Amino acid sequence: MANVVLDPQTNRPISADSILNNVMTFAPFYEKLVTDYRADLYIKGTMDIKRKNFILRYVPSMFRLQKGVRQYMVETYSDLHFTAPNIYDQKVKASMGTVHNSRGVPGMLEYFNINLYSSTLLYDRLLSPLAKNGRKYYKYLIDSVMGGTDNRQYKIRFIPRSKSDQLVGGYMIVSSDVWSVREIRFSGRSELLLFSCLIKMGSVGKDDEFLPVSYNVEGQFNFLGNRINGVYVASLNYQDIVLEENQNKWKEKVRARIKGKSKYDLSDSYNLQCETTSFHTDSAYFETLRPIPLSEAERRLYKEDALRKDTIQRNIKPKSKSQVFWGQVGDVLISDYKLNLSNLGSVKCSPLINPFLLSYSGSNGLSYRQSFKYNRLFKHDRLLRVVPKLGYNFTRKEFYWSVNTEFNYLPEKMGAVHIDFGNGNRIYSSDVLDDLKAIPDSVFDFNQIHLDYFYDLYFNFRHSIEIINGLELSVGLSTHRRKAVKSSKLVPLTKSRETLNEDIQNKIRNTYLSFAPRVRLEWTPCLYYYMNGHRKINLRSKYPTFSIDWERGIKGVFGSTGQYERLEFDLQHHIPLGLMRNIYYRFGFGMFTNQKEMYFVDFNNFTRSNLPEGWNDEIGGVFQLLDRRWYNASRKYIRGHFTYEAPFLLLKHLIKYTRYVQNERLYASILSVPHLQPYVELGYGIGTHIFDFGVFVGSENWKYTEVGCKFTFELFNR
Repeated sequence: MANVVLDPQTNRPISADSILNNVMTFAPFYEKLVTDYRADLYIKGTMDIKRKNFILRYVPSMFRLQKGVRQYMVETYSDLHFTAPNIYDQKVKASMGTVHNSRGVPGMLEYFNINLYSSTLLYDRLLSPLAKNGRKYYKYLIDSVMGGTDNRQYKIRFIPRSKSDQLVGGYMIVSSDVWSVREIRFSGRSELLLFSCLIKMGSVGKDDEFLPVSYNVEGQFNFLGNRINGVYVASLNYQDIVLEENQNKWKEKVRARIKGKSKYDLSDSYNLQCETTSFHTDSAYFETLRPIPLSEAERRLYKEDALRKDTIQRNIKPKSKSQVFWGQVGDVLISDYKLNLSNLGSVKCSPLINPFLLSYSGSNGLSYRQSFKYNRLFKHDRLLRVVPKLGYNFTRKEFYWSVNTEFNYLPEKMGAVHIDFGNGNRIYSSDVLDDLKAIPDSVFDFNQIHLDYFYDLYFNFRHSIEIINGLELSVGLSTHRRKAVKSSKLVPLTKSRETLNEDIQNKIRNTYLSFAPRVRLEWTPCLYYYMNGHRKINLRSKYPTFSIDWERGIKGVFGSTGQYERLEFDLQHHIPLGLMRNIYYRFGFGMFTNQKEMYFVDFNNFTRSNLPEGWNDEIGGVFQLLDRRWYNASRKYIRGHFTYEAPFLLLKHLIKYTRYVQNERLYASILSVPHLQPYVELGYGIGTHIFDFGVFVGSENWKYTEVGCKFTFELFNR
């Protein structure tokens, strides 16, 4: 291999750079050349369990293993529909295999939905060697020159310049006719999977020239002493290919068929993943579909599975009630499980004993969380969803719970009724705000002030509906019952300060009730969506999402004791920059006005989640180090957040322990409230497939205050 070789027929020097210049020049054109296609996709996979232990049951996508069985097989036959730029819709028509209750090919479908000429692979997880800035990350060498003058092909090897899970190594065979790729093999690591993928493209001059016609994927899953080897073969038979040059004619046909639909409606690109009415699992039907015959070893797996099923049926023994009970308890404790309750719906839950449900942050401490999900689908795609959540904060020794319910009764317009209730953050009375504000900044210290905290029980009811595409209106009621943790007086701890006015202490009661009508308006311009049956699914927009949230507390309704108005504005925007780079920003402000006997400042947008669920909560639009007492210390606030995400930011990715970093993030946040003019927080974070970690620095009034960190397990959560 070399950077320059001689042409075997002309003896002229050929450099890898000259070939790559041509390939990278045409790649952006070929990436967008195919605008739409439909194909039959056949996938065949075999899995060999080399080593296993009890930890394997924690893996959510893992199928249930059979006792004593080490080799498994699965086959699927699907309709595949692609719509540019990156929409893949798969409808499974038939499935077979020795995996009981098979869901298809777990965790592998993304390896068969690849646009070879895109700058990224596997849904932005890998940087393609065909990217326009590929030379920055890869070295290219000529391996060999093949074919005659009329069919010259070059085999180019690409080698990562540094060790990183975002880069791959391998080769590609390039045709000199139109500088298209005829074959490519790349290997690397994606999370816990070592993989090698061979893709062969269609015939030169045919409509499928720029599309893959076959895949061969080999993978090895390694996780804490468990090892599973898998081999997957896929074949595509294209039925309809729409090229860019024919796009205008194709669009005219589509418009004629769906006349009256919005240009933001992408329903023609999406469908249900599986049509149960036409789903087949019998071997006779699958035999008529299979484009690749089974090998003798694969036929043996089917025969052995049939023999096991027959033996189990003849020798089955009923379990005692105690065996059934303790077996179910064991599944709940250590297994990710889903219960199908006949016609009543389904319940899904992660294992109760699961270290990956823990998280830590400098200001919030160590927390554990657990959630359950109940879903029931009714006629016309109406959906009932109930999500109970439990959690415990070990640092503060506080228990949290909530139940969020939603009944989507009009899925076409996203019309839904929401009922949420639970216990919120502990909070102190807002009657002390004026007293806090009166304390000079130079001597202000929360630790020198005793605050009476209150438990919070809330009940929220709202109705939401989409007025027009992207514009959602929510109207509802918000109620709180707050009870003092313990009766105490609010006094300064330092003797040098004056005793607080007795009138303030007389106002404070043990229990407070609030009743408030609430209106929220949220708008996302030019929002793309698709219809899944009767259900509208929102996708994306190039523009920010704006929201206005208004609430008015009314005194005397059901014993309510406070009167106030709350108004908040929020703006959030995600800007993808390509090549796995993203910008997120958020801006907002809020205020309480018209207060009479209002004892609690509790904003909806500017609040701390008592049990954050992961690294991506609100995409960096939160403060990581801010003391939770500041969230209730002012009747108004202004804040802003900015996050930049990209691979290869600061780390060199040259040593063993940094190659697993999937992305890096830079954070900047600012807040303005009384006594904080301003509060600034800067941070740097890394994301891996197992955990995410960030370091943050906070400053108050332009003076350094503290350094803290955030740590969350992200394994199987991405």
